[in-house]
Amino acid sequence: MDTENKPQELSFEAALAQLQDLVKKMESGTLPLADSVAAYETGMKLKAYLEQMLKEAELKIEQLKTTA
Repeated sequence: MDTENKPQELSFEAALAQLQDLVKKMESGTLPLADSVAAYETGMKLKAYLEQMLKEAELKIEQLKTTA
């Protein structure tokens, strides 16, 4: 169960939507175990990517605050 694109190729919004979709599928309880494990792994990669994007945005905002 791979993501359609590598996380770094996705916008924040697209990565978040993919993560939300994975969570829904996993919560439904209908995925076979192997697919659930793959979805979890993909979800963790998406989560790390989203966290990194948020950190970068926060840093940029802080930089803008100090230069304004």
